[in-house]
Amino acid sequence: MGREIERKFLLAGDGWRGLAEGIEYRQGYLCADKKRTVRVRLAGGRGFLTIKGATAGIGRDEYEYEIPAAEARALLDTLCPQPQIEKKRYTIPYRGHVWEVDEFFGANRGLVLAEIELADENEPFERPDWIGAEVTGDARYYNVLLCRRPYCDWPDTAKD
Repeated sequence: MGREIERKFLLAGDGWRGLAEGIEYRQGYLCADKKRTVRVRLAGGRGFLTIKGATAGIGRDEYEYEIPAAEARALLDTLCPQPQIEKKRYTIPYRGHVWEVDEFFGANRGLVLAEIELADENEPFERPDWIGAEVTGDARYYNVLLCRRPYCDWPDTAKD
């Protein structure tokens, strides 16, 4: 069984730009409830099906399988509701860890988030100077909820 432990942050500047080439992502959800999600993703030219359990603390069970890109595209086009997540992901190594910066487009344009995956909930890590406030526990920033309530629909006062 896989386990995902991640923390999520807003950005405090553009110091991350130019540190990595981005890969285009498109993802949607076949199932999206509090106890489980089933996600379909196209990442570059590769397709994935991911099943995630309920979040407990900052971790949750996760199972991910590569599927043919054509099948992922068909699932996104026919079975996953709109809007879907459109983003470019930049993978940036920093002092023994890897940061993933997601720059969102489409219905979530203007939103940029960074996340770090950890081996343990208490694992120490250093933040680059372009990392801002932590939003790990703020459900508004979960990709599955960004499909239901996109960033462009948030009032400006909620975009802090």
